[in-house]
Amino acid sequence: MTVKSIAVLTSGGDSQGMNAAVRAVVRSALYNGLEVYAVQRGYQGLINDDIRQMDLRSVGDIIQRGGTVLQTARCEEMRTLEGQQKAAENLKKRGIDGLVVIGGDGSYQGAHKLTLQGIRTMGVPGTIDNDIPFTDFTIGFDTAVSIVVDAINKLRDTMTSHERSSVVEVMGRHCGDIALYAGLASGAEAILVPEVEFDLQAVAKRMRDNFEHGKKHSIIVVAEGVGEGENVAKQLTESSGVDSRVTVLGHIQRGGTPTHNDRVLASRLGDFAVRRLIEGDSSKGVGLVNGELVATDIDKIVTSKKPFNLDMYDLALRLSQ
Repeated sequence: MTVKSIAVLTSGGDSQGMNAAVRAVVRSALYNGLEVYAVQRGYQGLINDDIRQMDLRSVGDIIQRGGTVLQTARCEEMRTLEGQQKAAENLKKRGIDGLVVIGGDGSYQGAHKLTLQGIRTMGVPGTIDNDIPFTDFTIGFDTAVSIVVDAINKLRDTMTSHERSSVVEVMGRHCGDIALYAGLASGAEAILVPEVEFDLQAVAKRMRDNFEHGKKHSIIVVAEGVGEGENVAKQLTESSGVDSRVTVLGHIQRGGTPTHNDRVLASRLGDFAVRRLIEGDSSKGVGLVNGELVATDIDKIVTSKKPFNLDMYDLALRLSQ
């Protein structure tokens, strides 16, 4: 079946670079002679029939903007067969043959369900957590890490002035990549992630020893998946005698202007998703592996777990001594 019309939506948590991906999908589709539509507020908008046609000007001046101009929303109804059928019907009545879904794991599952309803789908990895397998990086990850590193740079100044330890809690409930990359890039003394067991007593001892030998500050990066930063800071203070203060960066990690890396990645993946739909692919997630564009079955993506980079973790550990 020839693809003549496609739609695009953003789903799940927002991430910097989603707008660049939307722009790429719209302009790539138009370049290839397709009609293109945007769905507002993710799957909820699809079920509510909140769909509008796009042109070149519709995505002007958005490549540098954070968040998503299409908005995003949770949608429990999409988990039901009735909701999936309604969403598919709203696409079919407009003659829309394919759908590009920009989001994370849950968004991919929704895309797979729509495939079963006769809609060609393609997933684009948009999440700051970098937890989607079969792609080296997800859209928004690079920007989120940059935000964390910038925050740590500022915290180090005041921690040094007061001779304290700073515990920085970052996002990453199941994936510690933000903590790992930001911790390595900022010279953190310890990085606590859900993928690796850790000994807080050993961390506290190293902090105490370093301060006794003249160190003026300490940076501990904690992924939210290992527990609350407040509890970590309390235990470190009690065990080391070093005053530890916690900073929870929270949703600030999702906002702001995307880095050039995220804009380029989003542009490449958005265009690639459109081209794969035109070529007849469906129910695939696109990614970048070792610099090469790849497309992987969505059902394989959602049933796999991205491996944690233990080599990089060991590097961070060696350099933190």
